[in-house]
Amino acid sequence: MKTAAVRSLKTAAWTSAESADLYGIRSWGAGYFDLGEDGSVTVNVNFDGKRLGVSLLDIIAGVQSRGLQMPVLLRIENILDAQISLLNESFGRAIRTLGYLGEYRGVFPIKVNQQCQVIGEIARFGARYGHGLEAGSKAELLIALASLDPDSGYIVCNGYKDSEFVSLGLQALKLGYRCIFVIETPTELPIIVEESRRLGIRPMLGARVKLAARVGGHWTESSGDRSLFGLTTAQIVQLVDELRGHGMLDCLQLLHYHLGSQIPNIRDIRSGVLEACRYYVDLAKEGAALGYLDLGGGLAVDYDGSQTNYGFSKNYSLDEYCSDIVEAIMSTLDPEGIAHPVIITESGRATVAYSSVLLFNILDVTHFEPAPVPEARPKGEHELIGNLRESLKGINPKNLQETFNDALYYREEIRDLFKRGQIRLRALSVAENIFLEIVRTIAREMQGVKRVPTSLEGLEESLADIYYGNFSVFQSLPDVWAIEQVFPVMPVHRHNEAPTRQAIIADITCDSDGKIDRFIGPRGVRKTLPVHPLVEGEPYYFGVFLVGAYQETLGDLHNLMGDTNVASVRINEDGTFDVAREMAGDSIADVLSYVEYQPQQLLEQFRTTAEQAVRKGRISVGERQAVLEAFSASLRGYTYYED
Repeated sequence: MKTAAVRSLKTAAWTSAESADLYGIRSWGAGYFDLGEDGSVTVNVNFDGKRLGVSLLDIIAGVQSRGLQMPVLLRIENILDAQISLLNESFGRAIRTLGYLGEYRGVFPIKVNQQCQVIGEIARFGARYGHGLEAGSKAELLIALASLDPDSGYIVCNGYKDSEFVSLGLQALKLGYRCIFVIETPTELPIIVEESRRLGIRPMLGARVKLAARVGGHWTESSGDRSLFGLTTAQIVQLVDELRGHGMLDCLQLLHYHLGSQIPNIRDIRSGVLEACRYYVDLAKEGAALGYLDLGGGLAVDYDGSQTNYGFSKNYSLDEYCSDIVEAIMSTLDPEGIAHPVIITESGRATVAYSSVLLFNILDVTHFEPAPVPEARPKGEHELIGNLRESLKGINPKNLQETFNDALYYREEIRDLFKRGQIRLRALSVAENIFLEIVRTIAREMQGVKRVPTSLEGLEESLADIYYGNFSVFQSLPDVWAIEQVFPVMPVHRHNEAPTRQAIIADITCDSDGKIDRFIGPRGVRKTLPVHPLVEGEPYYFGVFLVGAYQETLGDLHNLMGDTNVASVRINEDGTFDVAREMAGDSIADVLSYVEYQPQQLLEQFRTTAEQAVRKGRISVGERQAVLEAFSASLRGYTYYED
């Protein structure tokens, strides 16, 4: 990256192909995102083998003309449909190629993205594949029952289940829903048995097993002996015995396990399948009427495009994933004479991640650049400031470390003098300016040094600009803050221009954690992002890509920043697009009500204050009306920066 950045300063021409390499969009974009000839990011969709691209700038213009200001969460329905097709058709190819005698049925875990528009599209488009839903709570079960048609996809019920949960699921069986209760803890079986007898409905049961296999990545705690959910070997045996005692062993039809949300290494996936199949074989021989094997989630998203076993990447393709699973099941079950089960996966992240993009505009920038340092030393200047001047003049490739150490010492001494009142503010400002010029000069000289001293590493990052984006990390990108998730971030236009600045991105919350300072680079994570200089009077738009999984559902109300505006678009075969759905983000009144304020009561309280100000002669009646209208308009307004 450093070489490209240096060259961009010296080269008159810059192409979108160079930007594509710099930001890695063709590595992590999975063909859905690219750069157009005009230098803007495009959304790409295939129609009968023909690839069509629509500029994100055009989409931004379209949603803004409909009254939706930045920030906007953009959902692309075509991409959601495409991911469902890819998953089902890849498993279909593997099943046909390897001669597997069972079938594949996917279920989408509602917790990954519970938004109505998302679940509705998955249910609508997924119906052609019998794609179902996974429900981990009573609320999610209600969503699944209302979204799916009976006799279509499976509903896999995970999580803790009380009598109400079980009763609803059992009655859904009579309506034709294939609703499977996965037993996660031993305490659930008595509830299921009691409700089954009370209603006279025999359940479809599954058992979640704790595998010994562990996986790499961020969610390793979902696997292994200490995983939070699932039955131990002893508890599995106890379950079989109790079901046999109740005359319900034939109800045990599914074996389930879950190793993690994002499994980067294909070997871990294969190891888990092989171990689970051993449980499947023995449970079948115990007399369980097994016919389903649920592998849980884990299909990873290559967020950085590196195709490695790094935590936010993956070292396998979708076809390899499907083929390895099918082959592993066959290699274990065939020698035992066990029939091939229906394969179920709960692939949530890979299904929805690509379909959502957070779009926002840049509001302002802070530069860390010194003003020109006059060579002439003013009369009466403190000796330590003069020492800083001499350090600046003497910088060369051989004394970078020494000069930096000296400059740090002089600056700290000058700051102490200011604290004691021995120099004035203007003198301190001069010293800080000279120090900044020293740091910038050292950073420039370091580009020609073969080995950078350890203490000088990161010096360039300390000089990076701060670009202020109109969004909240905590609301829209909580994983950036909570688990240091790395998402692809880049400008959505101007890619025919050289990005001559380096920056981090801050949000508009008053919190030091409200920032993005880890970005995708060609050799791993980098701490700054190449950006373009702001042009006065022109908007500068950014996109954070692959944010469809978990980010909407985990967001919080830090600084009372609410949900953003949302637009769902569908790209048409003629290259146009429709804004299929639009939803205004939270108003200030909305978020105040979430934290137990009553907006109308607040307005009444403020009206009383304004009326008292009239009585005291502080404002006129007309001014009172104006301030009340401003208060009321703010209640109706967007929680983000409005033009």
